[in-house]
Amino acid sequence: MSRMDAKSPQHCAKKGFHIRKRYKKLLYTLCTILLSVISIAFIIYFILRPSKPEFSLKEIDINQLNLSSSPQLVNSSVELTLLSKNPNQRVGIYYDELNIYASYKNQQITVPTSLPPFYQGHGDNNLLTASLVGTGLPVAPSFGYEVKRDQTVGKLVLYLKGNGHLRWKIVSWVSGKYRFNVNCAAVLPFGPSIPSGPISSKQGTQCSTTV
Repeated sequence: MSRMDAKSPQHCAKKGFHIRKRYKKLLYTLCTILLSVISIAFIIYFILRPSKPEFSLKEIDINQLNLSSSPQLVNSSVELTLLSKNPNQRVGIYYDELNIYASYKNQQITVPTSLPPFYQGHGDNNLLTASLVGTGLPVAPSFGYEVKRDQTVGKLVLYLKGNGHLRWKIVSWVSGKYRFNVNCAAVLPFGPSIPSGPISSKQGTQCSTTV
């Protein structure tokens, strides 16, 4: 008769215990390495402490601002130039997304315009141009009254709003995406002959930025 080697239940239990112990050691080692990498990344991040980007409005042209009375619809065309600055000397910025639109009297008068993604190196400046257009956008019934009142005063306050996502680049490490918002205010002359003619203004207005 052939010999059969039978292992006792106690022996199998010990073997299973050793396998589980090896898996636990491997899992512990992997977790330790992962936590070390994350800790190093956070230490580098907090040491360098990236500052939020800075935006300023350099030039704006309102080529069209017409309102139909029935129903209340606005047609507008705005061209602008923004200066974007990276104030960090050791941190680069990837702008993955940036959408800009114009707002007047708390009413959105253009559809959002997307700017192409770009990278901004240490301490770099970039000029960003955008053409904003709104065709037949609905506005509140009081919008026409507000426009006429501003024409009487002779001053128009237009807001340029932007939102998007950015990533920080520290050496070879790149962060996850952060949402940011930009808000710029432009004060322009607004007389009785407008909106038949364009409104232009060159200014260095600083914009507010939140990340």
